[in-house]
Amino acid sequence: MTTDHSSGPTLTIGERDTELDDRLTEELIAFNTAATGVSDRGTFSVKVTDEAGELVGGLAAWTWGALCGIELLWVRDDSRKDGWGSTILRAAETEAQRRGCDRVAVSSFTFQAPGFYQRHGYVETGRIPGIPAGHADVHLLKSLTGSAPSR
Repeated sequence: MTTDHSSGPTLTIGERDTELDDRLTEELIAFNTAATGVSDRGTFSVKVTDEAGELVGGLAAWTWGALCGIELLWVRDDSRKDGWGSTILRAAETEAQRRGCDRVAVSSFTFQAPGFYQRHGYVETGRIPGIPAGHADVHLLKSLTGSAPSR
């Protein structure tokens, strides 16, 4: 941890601080609401467990201003060919629509699953090359209204 407090406020650099994460989220939501008048931010998850109660896969997402953002989607190795990724994604899209969303955004590294999302109607809107070296961070968007998202 590095701390600099020579005079005035203190700057601290260290491991992730969940209390800070919560405060930053709260402050940014307040700022965004004041700037846009949109205050419908929420979060949700989709979870699949097996007969033993072990995690098969899941998804974490947020909603705000008619947009759903998928933060995480993961399926256990031995269940990836069983259609759980598709089932989880469709359930999330249905929940997003229930919450008033008309689009879903997601980011996936080239070594992960951009092709999976494209097979489900997501369109690449951009990419950041070299993250990590030799790969890219691919940004995708899907319209839930049936019309193609604009680039």
